[in-house]
Amino acid sequence: MNAGHPQNADQIAYWNGPGGQRWASRQAAQDIVLQPVLDLLIDRAAPRAGERIVDVGCGSGASTFALAAKVAPDGCVLGVDVSEPMLTRARQSAPQGLPVEFTLADATVHPFAGESFDLLASRFGVMFFADPVASFTNLHRALRKSGRLAFACWQEPRENPFFMAPLQAVYKHVPKLPQLGPEDPGPFSFASEARVNRILGEAGFTSIAMESCRLEFDVAIGRGIDAAVQSALEIGPASRALEGQPDDLRAAAVTSIREALTPFAKGNSVPLPGAIWIVTARA
Repeated sequence: MNAGHPQNADQIAYWNGPGGQRWASRQAAQDIVLQPVLDLLIDRAAPRAGERIVDVGCGSGASTFALAAKVAPDGCVLGVDVSEPMLTRARQSAPQGLPVEFTLADATVHPFAGESFDLLASRFGVMFFADPVASFTNLHRALRKSGRLAFACWQEPRENPFFMAPLQAVYKHVPKLPQLGPEDPGPFSFASEARVNRILGEAGFTSIAMESCRLEFDVAIGRGIDAAVQSALEIGPASRALEGQPDDLRAAAVTSIREALTPFAKGNSVPLPGAIWIVTARA
């Protein structure tokens, strides 16, 4: 990878370290959990046959493959991410014949070919930029004059028991994670409508619209409460809060997670409520 934006160094380190490895190893399960978001995004982005697309923060490639299926055979999708572990997984799992390409790069500074893409799309890949105006300005240059933007981002934490129910259970036993400011890079940095509108406007986008979508995420993926608890222990903020904690505290936290998730259980599913924005704009 060429040098990333210096302010993105922490994120690049995280997504190439154990954090990125965890996401890559849980890729299959996470793709199932987050499928409702991808379905919405593809619907609102409306990719058309023959189009050229950039998938920003493509991770292990699920969104790239879904977009490519819509633009094939004559279009193509460029998946861009800073995480080598996740891109390795994406390349390994790419379906034969799909028009996809993956690039290890920081979208803030990557030299995209100017005015060469019809659509910028992202499923949860744009909230980690340290300087989002610079990032989206760079991405805007890659879009044709007729181009458009569509991405999914999380609404604020209190609207997302998907994250917060396991985390609050863990907080009964361990110290809280360092508090992120509302504009610090992280899952919720695009929760504010006003901030997203300002960023995209300053980057040159027009016709900005934000659609509030409430969803349910089956963290058990149909495998029961034990699988839901295991999911919380392996990925997300609850798992980070438990990192390095002694076994007795972890065991107590597991009990609390189970107690917190049990009321949500419906048969073998454990659907947790969540809220996202689907953001659309024009170049």
